[in-house]
Amino acid sequence: MAGVFEVEVDGVEHDHGVGHHHEPNQVDLSKLSPEEKWRVEHARMHAKHKGHEAMHAEMVLILIVTLVVAQLVLVQWKQRHSKSYNLVTLFQMWVVPLYFTTKLHWWRFLTTWFIFSVVTAFVSFRATRKPLNCTTPRLVYKWFLLLYKISYGTGIVGYTVVMFTLFGINLIFRIKPEDAMDFGVSLLFYGLYYGVLGRDFAEMCADIMASTVGYYSASGMPTKHLSDNICAVCGQQILVDVSEEGIIENTYRLSCNHVFHEFCIRGWCIVGKKQTCPYCKEKVDLKRMFSNPWERPHVMYGQLLDWLRYLVAWQPVIIGLVQGINYILGLE
Repeated sequence: MAGVFEVEVDGVEHDHGVGHHHEPNQVDLSKLSPEEKWRVEHARMHAKHKGHEAMHAEMVLILIVTLVVAQLVLVQWKQRHSKSYNLVTLFQMWVVPLYFTTKLHWWRFLTTWFIFSVVTAFVSFRATRKPLNCTTPRLVYKWFLLLYKISYGTGIVGYTVVMFTLFGINLIFRIKPEDAMDFGVSLLFYGLYYGVLGRDFAEMCADIMASTVGYYSASGMPTKHLSDNICAVCGQQILVDVSEEGIIENTYRLSCNHVFHEFCIRGWCIVGKKQTCPYCKEKVDLKRMFSNPWERPHVMYGQLLDWLRYLVAWQPVIIGLVQGINYILGLE
């Protein structure tokens, strides 16, 4: 497509080298390529916002102040009332992406969200029953550990695809850069989102189940005495010795000499975000516990998810608050 188009900005015509029109701003966007459309919209945006530098500086200042104040409020809330903070954050994590994806008609995400919600609701329901069924803790930790590993693998694949696209490796397979990038970013989003959400639900279920079993209480001393051959997480007998190799799972001994089922202590520490012994509250050395170097990235991935929780749950709320302040003050 040849030609030149001109866009008038406050009486001054700007030539963008695309097509020539005798009437300024009268551009038929349907006949332009995506790059040309972007140039037209870019020129119009500059025309609209020219002369508003003071207003833009005020809006940036409002954004910075709101971010700082919101961060201080969230930190104080988490320190003083961690339980309510975690519940509200979990609700935000669960609902906010649902609102935006429904609005944008992202049916693939809505399908995976619905499946995740149904299975997790069933598992959470089992975790809150009293008396607790002897198979429930194992079921809960297996589900959330499986979900954690799937999200971890999905995130790694998405990150790899994004990096390959940046280096142009997608061209070897004749895949368009925009298609490869969209695929990689989507996988990365799925992995991070369900990783964060799954860990939050796992933490809630871990507290409820361990308190129900009686060997753990969030506030202080356990309500039952722990025998040497009983797992404090699920309350079931340990059949495999620490020195033996189990057929299904092994037995772990912490530095405080308390022993646990492999799935139970993995779910408790990595998925449930607990870094203390479920019985005596002594701090767990995760690097010593998982000596295999291939297992340590799971610990770092868990720490990354904790940081991303703020971006997913609270960032949209803060941005909405900033837009509300700008609207009240008449800033556009």
